[in-house]
Amino acid sequence: MRVVLSLGSNLGRRIDCLQGALDVLFDAPGLTFVAVSPVYETDPVGGPEQGPYLNAVVIAEGMQDPRTLLERAQGVETAFGRRREERWGPRTLDVDLITVDGVVSDDPELTLPHPRAHERAFVLVPWAQIDPDAVLPGHGPVGALLADLDQSGVRLRPDLALEPPG
Repeated sequence: MRVVLSLGSNLGRRIDCLQGALDVLFDAPGLTFVAVSPVYETDPVGGPEQGPYLNAVVIAEGMQDPRTLLERAQGVETAFGRRREERWGPRTLDVDLITVDGVVSDDPELTLPHPRAHERAFVLVPWAQIDPDAVLPGHGPVGALLADLDQSGVRLRPDLALEPPG
């Protein structure tokens, strides 16, 4: 199953949090690394005043069901000190499950695709970089979605890069 994950951090050593998350996500069996996007610095969306994020998107192949993948992502967030005190507040690490093999689910515990991915340039810009033909189930081609979004708050950081796990 094709899995798309979004990584973000705006507290602490942001690039180290993203790299650590990437390494830990693929440390256990059941998920195989395919690609990681370039790193982008992005303006925060919603929530309290806070510093900019570093964001990247990861593509993987997985044999686990979406709930297990969500639990894995949340476990990685917790391991990196994520606290869920304030909605859209600052965080050491955010790992979002964007889509899993085209599955559409409106389960209250796990909505797929991610319910706001189609309106988030900080997800779609990096995703399009590594999969230009990507389609967000229920919304359409990522490139077409990007055409309707303000991308001014998403800036490539060519001085930063994530290494493949391993």
